[in-house]
Amino acid sequence: STGGVEAIRQVLARLPRDCPPVVIAQHMPKGFTTRFAERLDELLDLKVVEATDRQPLEPGTAYIAPGDFHLRVERTSGQLKARVTQDEQTSGHRPSVDVLFSSVAKVVGPMAVGAILTGMGRDGARGLKLMREAGGYTIGQSRDSALIYGMPKVAFEEGAVIEEAPIEAVAGKLVAALMRIRRAA
Repeated sequence: STGGVEAIRQVLARLPRDCPPVVIAQHMPKGFTTRFAERLDELLDLKVVEATDRQPLEPGTAYIAPGDFHLRVERTSGQLKARVTQDEQTSGHRPSVDVLFSSVAKVVGPMAVGAILTGMGRDGARGLKLMREAGGYTIGQSRDSALIYGMPKVAFEEGAVIEEAPIEAVAGKLVAALMRIRRAA
């Protein structure tokens, strides 16, 4: 949401090129997400694309939800794929972070990590809590580093966040959690 474009760039810039697939719901209208994904792809080592329906989710790639579409993660034939739909708005949004996080909780469960970044409102808090309850590692952007401490605040207050961190530390904490998950698997 508000401030999310820069926050997303900062997190993605600190992720390793071989990281697991990254899925992102950014509150943006139709027509803006294509250029957003292209610009990030130009700036970063990580590959960044606008998600398409039933697209396999590959390591080293970040998938941006298209404006005015929900992005979900599904598993078909043993492979994680993007599911892009235009269902009703959730939490007043399409794409909705709640929709994305809820699907990750259901499909990826304890193997997932998630972060909620700067923004207004409460979208994402419910889905992030489902991720935490499914055993995933969850993080919220700290008050001091968030342009708008709305979405991370609600997630923290509702018990969805395991840990808060400044934006420059979010990627490192996500990677460290992924390494713990990998060692335990």
